[in-house]
Amino acid sequence: MAGEETRTVDTRTSMPSTERGATAVPRTDETPRTRAWATRLVVVGIVLAALNLRPAITSFGALLEEVRDGLGMSGSVAGLLTSVPPLCFAVFGVTAPRLARRFGPAAVVCAGMVAIATGLLIRPYAGGTAGFLAASALALMGIAVSNVLMPVIVKRWFPDRVGPMTGLYSMALALGTSAAAAVTVPVTHALGGGWRPGLAVWAGLAAAAVLPWLPLVRGRGAAPEPAPVPEPGNPAGERRQQAPLRITRSRTAWALAVFFGLQATAAYITMGWMAQIFRDAGVPAGTAGILLAVTMVMGVPLAFVIPRVATRLPHQGPIVLVLGACGLAGYAGLYFAPAGGAWAWAVLLGVSNCAFPLALTMVGMRARTGPGVGQLSAFAQSTGYLISIPGPLLVGVLYQHSGGWGLPIALMAALMLPQMVVGFLAGRDRVVEDEAAATR
Repeated sequence: MAGEETRTVDTRTSMPSTERGATAVPRTDETPRTRAWATRLVVVGIVLAALNLRPAITSFGALLEEVRDGLGMSGSVAGLLTSVPPLCFAVFGVTAPRLARRFGPAAVVCAGMVAIATGLLIRPYAGGTAGFLAASALALMGIAVSNVLMPVIVKRWFPDRVGPMTGLYSMALALGTSAAAAVTVPVTHALGGGWRPGLAVWAGLAAAAVLPWLPLVRGRGAAPEPAPVPEPGNPAGERRQQAPLRITRSRTAWALAVFFGLQATAAYITMGWMAQIFRDAGVPAGTAGILLAVTMVMGVPLAFVIPRVATRLPHQGPIVLVLGACGLAGYAGLYFAPAGGAWAWAVLLGVSNCAFPLALTMVGMRARTGPGVGQLSAFAQSTGYLISIPGPLLVGVLYQHSGGWGLPIALMAALMLPQMVVGFLAGRDRVVEDEAAATR
């Protein structure tokens, strides 16, 4: 398995084998035992970090009505809060590569986990809507930089296992998302019924995620580095400072950014509105919640499988088309028979939402180097989350003014078509370094 994935990466790059990491020479100050211990620590850190990248959002959604009543929020302010996550992801995520270059990726992710834990702990007790929003922004800032740097860490530490490690990270992220949505209300009841401790309890999980990163921060979080490679004009193989890519000159980077934005739009619309669609069709509220949970849980196993399959293909476009077809079928079902085939539509839309782990996998495959992955990840995610902001709000406006779900569902289906097109283009066997260099 690992060999097959290594060959896939090799055929896509023109670098010497020592620069691809599979045959990297360890640093002289590291023993094999130290490196093995550090690698296991990175795996634990990746999983715990991924578990914390969505509970700040889905736990709030589970207690939205209680939070509104407790803080005296208006409906418009509550609606604004649902749009804050992608905005914070876009604004703060773009700073992650610069921070990583200065402090190291491990240190930035560690600080991100601290920010998440701090924000989640203080936001229920901040004393008002402004304080709640500020503390939420602190947690979302930590999520934003960690979002961007996860593919970078995977690329640096596991260059020949990008697919399996991205799958593990994506599966943990999906598990954290669905777990927070499913257990926040029961945990709140177990703690006495107050929404404040029900939200604050998730700070404990974020605090636990800080621990595995601390030893890596002390060691600067450096992965095994390749030996210097002699080049023409550089016979000693001296290391040179790499200039940042002009990432906006890469068509693949733009295609991946738009693909990321459209899949995020579909995901946020699904999380925010799908249960209401079922309830308006006559499905009981409890069943509608279970249907939403089914959609979200679909991402747990598929998020592990899809990246592994994607790294074995020279072109990831066919996977994009399959996921898009599932989404179109799910939307058609919601339009024509929302209650009659509710379980089938929930499963189909859950499969379609697995475009997220595919997008993360392509980020790791469309750049040759760790810094390139960092720039591409920041660009694709920041631009993509900006694109996703209007979608859920527009669906709400169409629903309110049309009095039904026909137009909103038509909009969802219409957005799936360009998502399939740009995803197919982003899946081509290219790297952004080559495209950026060709346009200089």
